[in-house]
Amino acid sequence: MGARDDSDEAYVVGLCDLVLGENALTQHTFDWLLGDPGTGGRRARLPVDAYWPGHGLVVEYRELQHDRPVPHFDKPDRLTVSGVHRGEQRALYDARRNVEIPAHGLRLVVVRPADLDADGRGRLRRSENADLAALKKLLSHDSTSDSGSGRRASDEDRVVDAFRTWLLGEGWTPVDPTDRWTDLEAVRDAERLICEAKGRTSEKGIDADIAYGQLLRRMTSQDPRTRYALVVPSSSVRAAERVPVHVRQLLRIDVYEVTDDDQVRRLPSAG
Repeated sequence: MGARDDSDEAYVVGLCDLVLGENALTQHTFDWLLGDPGTGGRRARLPVDAYWPGHGLVVEYRELQHDRPVPHFDKPDRLTVSGVHRGEQRALYDARRNVEIPAHGLRLVVVRPADLDADGRGRLRRSENADLAALKKLLSHDSTSDSGSGRRASDEDRVVDAFRTWLLGEGWTPVDPTDRWTDLEAVRDAERLICEAKGRTSEKGIDADIAYGQLLRRMTSQDPRTRYALVVPSSSVRAAERVPVHVRQLLRIDVYEVTDDDQVRRLPSAG
């Protein structure tokens, strides 16, 4: 094991794995999250600390040097490809992550030492039970922070809100989800509908595949009166339709489109 495997970052990511029930892709890169041009104009991909595809979630663990000057890390006498020293570049790239990750349909949660049990130098004491409780709260869909982490992308909020309004008009009653990661759950008489929603994204195919996987994990009931809904904006309909109709019928999955003017329509369920 390298030194990084025993770092506070690795410790935090490991606890997040326990909370989420999924192992993270660490130091993951996306083709749309790039640094500034270097020699020859090449732009390197910026890694994120941890990415959970099944949850559409990115976690960044930002130690003290991300929020205050630390000469040891900042190297103020040495300029980077961004034309500024490393501390300023770190702030620029953190801001880029804050904007680009939600813009691409993923949820970003930023964890800082102050959120956990840490000493005055920002070193974690590794009080596992207390840290787990804090991370469960931070990773919940309801948590928010000053950087906007913990919030869903705004277009996903729009899709969920429009679908909720449509459900109410159709006689459904939203209820507390059986699985806390479910975007929306509703009942109507003896029927139950478990919903996964996605907003506009540049990764339509990947996000649709992730959404289907999330619904599959929630298929814990054999009651035929329980159905599942994939709710997507108009721009993602084609990606959602890549799963054949007969497969969706077998799995009791219905696909709903939310148009740009917030109208809802159920896609045909028979060929």
